[in-house]
Amino acid sequence: MSVHPERSHPGAADLDAALASVCSAPRDVGTVDLLLRRPDVGARERLAVARFSTAEGVVGDTWSQRPSKRTADRSPHPLMQVNVMCSRVAAAVSGSEDPEQWLPAGDQVYVDLDLSVVNLPVGTRLELGTAVLEVTDEPHTGCLKFKDRFGKPALFWVSDADLLPLRLRGINARVVGEGEVAEGDQVRVRRPGAAG
Repeated sequence: MSVHPERSHPGAADLDAALASVCSAPRDVGTVDLLLRRPDVGARERLAVARFSTAEGVVGDTWSQRPSKRTADRSPHPLMQVNVMCSRVAAAVSGSEDPEQWLPAGDQVYVDLDLSVVNLPVGTRLELGTAVLEVTDEPHTGCLKFKDRFGKPALFWVSDADLLPLRLRGINARVVGEGEVAEGDQVRVRRPGAAG
């Protein structure tokens, strides 16, 4: 998928109304609602099953080929290997519960899970399928492309300083355990220092 049909964008009031749902997302055990890879710039490929590797992130994704403005040599940023977004936020900014409408965001993993700083401190591990991701300290921020895809109110919403601790735009993670993940798999939270 590389072309997205024009849709009307949710307004600020719609997005603010979605906050209660976003804040009530599961804290410890969630669900993987959507997986994708970006085989080329602007392209999105929905995956029933995704393979995660420490070298490539999502296998077949272009992360390993994308220069980063946040590295001195512009190499792919190792702490921005996988982007994870809350499904409830994706539904809010797209105005749709249909995961196909979330694809333009370009995150590789969409989960029904509380991604807030309080719930997922840096170093938290997410066990999904047979893969393990680790939350990094690199912020995942909205950009002009996000505005083009979901509208100015959505960009302002995910960038609102008062809401930043909720990580509405999502989180950056790295692969620490290789494996496969399928849509519908559970995602389990393992916080730093937690037993088991």
